[in-house]
This record gives sequence, structure tokens and C-alpha cells, in this order.
Amino acid sequence: MTKYESKVKQIAAPVEVVYAKLSNLENLRPIIQNAQDNEALKAQIEAAGQDPSQLEALKDVRLTADSIAIPAPMIGELSLRIIEREENKTIKFETEQSPINANLWIQVLPYGDEYMSCGRCTKMRVTLKADLNPMIKMMVGKKLEEGIDKFADMLAMIPYNNA
Repeated sequence: MTKYESKVKQIAAPVEVVYAKLSNLENLRPIIQNAQDNEALKAQIEAAGQDPSQLEALKDVRLTADSIAIPAPMIGELSLRIIEREENKTIKFETEQSPINANLWIQVLPYGDEYMSCGRCTKMRVTLKADLNPMIKMMVGKKLEEGIDKFADMLAMIPYNNA
């Protein structure tokens, strides 16, 4: 399996809040539903050097508390299911009915204290391990590397301190 890791991202919210939001995928529904019309989010995405028109694909995302199905160009649909939760530490996903076997981890770690500018904050890293044949790896490896970091950026932009 080939491993791809995002850079460590910093989130200005306590690890308990970040973990609670990400460990129940239903919590992402309002964010996904409002993302297409959110001008502030579009501006953040543009500021991060990304194309905000990608938000259009979110209209076809399907969610449950434990799974997410995302439309994926050229492969149809990518479905991930949570297979393990370690409170305030890790959320592990596995692909379902996908042409590629893969696992994804979201790792969260507390840092900071009340005296830091962010107060109690969270560090987050996203890791993807995918079973790719050499030809596919050559074709999509670089895109997966970039994509996993963009995914981590998107998770870091979620408004965790809002209800």
C-alpha cells in the first residue's frame, strides 16, 4: 500500500470539539449544504489557491453518521465508512465498493493552553493508504498527494466553535 500524508494543520478549537464534529459525519451535512452559497468559504478556497467551482460537486454527496459517498470523476463514486473511532485521537475510514482499496485516518492531537493566542487548539493530520498498481500510481500518485493535503485544508476550515 502506498502512503500519502497531509501536512499538519492547526485548528483553533479544542480537540474534543474537533473530534466530536468529525467522528459523526452527519455533523457535516449543514456545512456541505451551505458550502455552495457561502461566499466567505469560496474566498477562503480561492485564497488557498484552489478552485471554488469544485464546491458544485458537493450537491451529490451522501452522508450517514458513519459513511460518506462522494462523486468522483472517472471512477464513479467513492464511498468511505468509519471503521474505528479512538476518542479525541483518531477516526479511521475504509473504502466500500470502490475500484481502489484504501484506508484513511484523521488524527487529532491537542496542543496549546489558555495562554496561547488560540487557547486550547488542535493539530490534525490526514493519512491515506491506497493499494495502487504501479501504472495507476504513476498516473494519480501526485494528484493523491495534493488531494490529501487539500482535503486536510478543507477539514481545517470547518467552523468548529459554532454549534
